[in-house]
Amino acid sequence: MSAALQTWCRVGRRCFAPTTTKTILPSSFSFNRNYSSPSYEFVKVRTAGTDERVGVVQLNRPKALNALCGALMDELMQAVAALDNDPSIGAIVVTGSEKSFAAGADIKEMQDRTMAANYTESFLSGWESMAKMKKPLIAAVNGYAFGGGCEVAMMCDIIYAGEKAKFGQPEITIGTIPGGGGTQRLTRAIGKSRAMEMNLTGVPINAREAASYGLVSKVFPPETLVDEAIKTADKIASHSKIIVQMCKEATNAAYELNLAEGLRFEKRIFHSTFATNDRSEGMTAFIEKRAPKWSDN
Repeated sequence: MSAALQTWCRVGRRCFAPTTTKTILPSSFSFNRNYSSPSYEFVKVRTAGTDERVGVVQLNRPKALNALCGALMDELMQAVAALDNDPSIGAIVVTGSEKSFAAGADIKEMQDRTMAANYTESFLSGWESMAKMKKPLIAAVNGYAFGGGCEVAMMCDIIYAGEKAKFGQPEITIGTIPGGGGTQRLTRAIGKSRAMEMNLTGVPINAREAASYGLVSKVFPPETLVDEAIKTADKIASHSKIIVQMCKEATNAAYELNLAEGLRFEKRIFHSTFATNDRSEGMTAFIEKRAPKWSDN
C-alpha cells in the first residue's frame, strides 16, 4: 500500500461528536442581513477583505486531516450556502489546514453501506450543491486533497495550491471509483490521458504538476496561500455581484454545452447584462473616467 493511500485510509474515522472544539462565527459577521449565527462543529467561518466582503470557510477536523464525514459535509454546505445568500459577500474562499485540505471521504462511514441504500438515498448527491453556488468559490489547497477532498476542490471555480499540496483520486486502491465528480470534473480539467492515469493508478500529483496540467491556477508558499486566495476573492468581490454571477454561469456553460450552443448562451447572458443598472453604471463610469458605484442590480 502506498504512503498516500495509508494516509488516506488512516484518517477514515467516524464523526463522533465532540472530537474537535466547537467554533462559532466571529463577531466580525454583522448578521443583520438575513443570516443567523449558527454554531459549527467541523468548520470555521469568518469574513475578510475590503469591507468584509469575502467569506472564508475552513474545514476543521484536524485529528482526521479533515476527512469528509457526513456531518462535516453538511456543515460545509450550510456555511457556503449561507455566505452565498449573504448580500454583502462577493466571493468565498474554502480552505483546510496547512497539513490537509481534506484527506478524502470518511471510509468507515461508507464501509457498511449497500448499493440499494446508495441508490435510494442518492448517496453523495448533496455534494453537488457546492458546485451550484452562484457566487465564485476559490479553493485554497494546502497538503492533502485526496478522493472527496480533490472532488470538493474541483467543485470550486478556482483552485490555488500551496507548494506542498497533493491531489489524488485513490478510490481504485480500495475497490471503488470516485463518486463526487472525480472521473468527470478531473477529465474536463486535465484531459482524458492524465485523468485516466490518476484514476486508474491512484497515484497523486504534486502542486506543480497540478498547475502544469491545468487543475490548479496558481501555486504559492503554504503560509501565504490563504491570503493570496482572499486577495483574489476580494478583487472579484470589488465588481458588480450580479455581473460576476452571470459571468460565472456563462463560463460554466462551456463545460456543459457544445460550442454553438455555448456561444448562443453567452450572447444571451451578454444581452441580459444590458437590463442591469450596473452595466449602465460601469460603462458610464468608464466614459467619465471614474470608479463605478455598483448597486448590484
